[in-house]
Amino acid sequence: MPLSCFWGMLLGFLCVMGVDAVFAEAVEPWVVVDTRQRTLTVFTDKGKIAEHLPYVAVGRGGVSKDRVHGDRKTPLGTFHVAWINPGSRFSLFFGLDFPTVEHADRSYRKRIIDRATYHHLLDAALEQRIPPQNTPLGGSIGIHGLGDKDQHFHYADNWTDGCVAVTNQEIKRLARWIHIGTKIVIL
Repeated sequence: MPLSCFWGMLLGFLCVMGVDAVFAEAVEPWVVVDTRQRTLTVFTDKGKIAEHLPYVAVGRGGVSKDRVHGDRKTPLGTFHVAWINPGSRFSLFFGLDFPTVEHADRSYRKRIIDRATYHHLLDAALEQRIPPQNTPLGGSIGIHGLGDKDQHFHYADNWTDGCVAVTNQEIKRLARWIHIGTKIVIL
């Protein structure tokens, strides 16, 4: 078949099927957590909103670019889902690849972590492994549901130890969009 016929058939197919239907899974959805507005939005590959949650809770210590273990702050930055725990006490837990290389770089320069810890974090990133979760920066940061907590408690204030929390119903809806590797931007 001549190349011009192929392109003509492809163009015709796209017109009939619609570009969205053909390329719907070309790029993964991604998530933005707006800590100021306390919202979570899932965007499709075309930048369309697939899901919008009007209320999330974050760490009771607030938010920070430079989170350390025990400060109860939600780290800011770009992350990826590194593991999923469907048996979490919080209903469902999407664990993030915190601390990232950016967090490690800043923390090493500020002498929050030592050289060995810094290299462990870099090695994990290079090998695409879950970063060590027991560093002075803390770990086990993710997006999760409420578990057995009362929904009214959730809406009262920021209550997590650094994670992003949504209701149990919302975390189940997010499971449609979020999987290992999903990009999560917390700003």
